Amino acid sequence: MSAVTAGAGGVRRRVAGRDFRVALVAGGALVLAWAVVAAFWPQLVPYDPLRHDPLSRFLPPGPEHWLGTDQFGRDTFSRMLAGARPVLQVAPLATALAVVAGTAVGLVAGTFGGLVDEIVMRLLDAVVVFPAIIAAVLFVALAGRSVTVMVLVVAGSFVPIVARSVRAATLVEREKAYVEAARLRGERPWSLMRREIFPNVGTTVLVEATSRFGDAIFAAATLSFLGLGQPPGSPDWGASVSDNRVWLQLAPWTILAPALAIASLVVGIALVADSLRGRWEAS
Repeated sequence: MSAVTAGAGGVRRRVAGRDFRVALVAGGALVLAWAVVAAFWPQLVPYDPLRHDPLSRFLPPGPEHWLGTDQFGRDTFSRMLAGARPVLQVAPLATALAVVAGTAVGLVAGTFGGLVDEIVMRLLDAVVVFPAIIAAVLFVALAGRSVTVMVLVVAGSFVPIVARSVRAATLVEREKAYVEAARLRGERPWSLMRREIFPNVGTTVLVEATSRFGDAIFAAATLSFLGLGQPPGSPDWGASVSDNRVWLQLAPWTILAPALAIASLVVGIALVADSLRGRWEAS
């Protein structure tokens, strides 16, 4: 019976391994495709995404304009391709900043514990209860629209999430025998955190990085949709959805193109994140 059970477990692991690889390849291909578009969109677009053509307003999808045109006669396909760059300027930077800051905060809170942990967690609670949209409005009012402002707002909203996850993993690792042995050798808390605990919470950090990347795409698009991101007329996906929402019944392609672009990129990131998470949990 044990041999049969072991054999079944091996089959399940092989099937799961194939599923992980398929998801990783499919998701990675989607993300890579949009990254290439973001880098080389000026060479890929058939029309200038900012050029107005009043005689071509609301043309439906066809051979000349593959995804039709909007209320200003701008080519929807060109604007969809050009819109990849603003999103992929903000999301990776915001994710990296949030993961670095959140990891540092979570490690400090979990390693030191006691009063330090209590103070850090109360500060994180204060950040969480402050609405990110209000913070975005304040930042834009003070500093104006810019990529830097969007990065700071998106990253700031994710730092507490990352910090809580890393803190929880740190608390688990702190109680293990290897950390206790290092403590008995006389290692100081900073050394324990850097040399012993951090390498063993790396999986949690990577999971948070991939998960927050997808969330950052949505957050950046939401800020642009609300008019807090790129300036008016930008081909940014969130701004395009906002600009064309009143024309949904007349020209649905003007909204579907940027909306599907957002969805495809987020799905690609989610596939990569889920496949990596499944691989790490299975190992």
